[in-house]
Amino acid sequence: MTISRLVVKEILHRKLNFGLGLLSVAVAVGCLVGSLTLVKLHDARTNTMLEQKRIETQEKMQLLEDEVKKAMQKLGFNIVILPKEQNLSDWYADDYGAKYMPEHYLARLAQSEIVTIEHLMPRLRQKVKWPETKWAVILLGTTDKAINPAVDANELSIEAVPRGKIVLGNEVHQGLGLDIGDRISLMGRELVVYKCQKELGTEADMTVWINLREAQELLDKKGLINEILALECRSAWANLPKVRTEINSILPDTQVIEKASSVLTKTHAYTKVEAEGKAAIEREREHMAHLKVTWMRYAKVLVSLAMVICVVWVALLALGNVRGRRSEIGLLRALGLRSRQIVYIFLSRAIIIGLVGGILGSLAGGFLCSNWAGPIGESSYDWMFNLNMLGLAVFVALAITVIASCVPAILAARLDPAETLREE
Repeated sequence: MTISRLVVKEILHRKLNFGLGLLSVAVAVGCLVGSLTLVKLHDARTNTMLEQKRIETQEKMQLLEDEVKKAMQKLGFNIVILPKEQNLSDWYADDYGAKYMPEHYLARLAQSEIVTIEHLMPRLRQKVKWPETKWAVILLGTTDKAINPAVDANELSIEAVPRGKIVLGNEVHQGLGLDIGDRISLMGRELVVYKCQKELGTEADMTVWINLREAQELLDKKGLINEILALECRSAWANLPKVRTEINSILPDTQVIEKASSVLTKTHAYTKVEAEGKAAIEREREHMAHLKVTWMRYAKVLVSLAMVICVVWVALLALGNVRGRRSEIGLLRALGLRSRQIVYIFLSRAIIIGLVGGILGSLAGGFLCSNWAGPIGESSYDWMFNLNMLGLAVFVALAITVIASCVPAILAARLDPAETLREE
């Protein structure tokens, strides 16, 4: 009879001893695998919760950002860049006394890749006496498009006036009895009425808009402007100091003003929601990390205790198995089996217990903990049949059973066959 058959027959003969050893190994390994599974599920649940919070925050931010964008577009340009020597009281007054700056400042801003403003638009504005009508009006020269190399400005409403056209404020076209398509002379230049503005109750009612190039020619201000309009970009919403700092670093001889509006309230709300959303996600991450640390501490104690108990229990079962087989060991030694073959018999039994117990404990621990905690993203069976986890479980189980069985196996190998047979 071969040694392998002896091991199998001994297992079948002493089923209770083998079963108790197998159960203890499965419980210890199950505790280990269950703990690791719960940690994995905790990480998966944490990632899922944080991702859900991130998506919810993004959705809120997108809705608020859309509202701010709409408000910004409705407001139009909300940043005005003026020459540094421009007196603001004059700029706000009806008898506007203008200072000027080179038009190439616009190109300098556009080429500087400035990040706080976008949609640059130059204007030339001056109060003039309209010779043909004897009216005092504000002449405003503007381009037919906004300048921004990085952003499409198609959705932005701008005061575009083609060459040869003129836009009239409400008081002007009402007082002069003009309508769209009428021809009128302005400072010796014939222009066609392009648009008639509605009543606004501001200086715009006494303003006439023409193309920037024609305004520069009529006012003899070739290459000069006195305003650059811009739209505050998202990165600088409600952060005028940041806008001023960046513009002044590029155009030090200019000043920046911001048109106050209800948009500021929305931009402040946007930045507040964004900050609170990030803070909430970070708090949740820290909370889940703290829970993980706490759980790992308890798991280490539980698993360590289970391992120690398992080693002691398997060792006691192995000792009991050696005592119960003293006569059999003596007979086998008398028949010529060497000490290492006796050790091999007992260690083979331990390896079988470790292998089977490791597999059963891994499957049971992963399955029970996955179903108890609830799967996140993967089913319980995905966790249960994790090959890395199964390999670790089998390795630990084999280590437990071999270590626990080494001393009993050595004791069995050292038994004197003459003494054991004499005892019988």
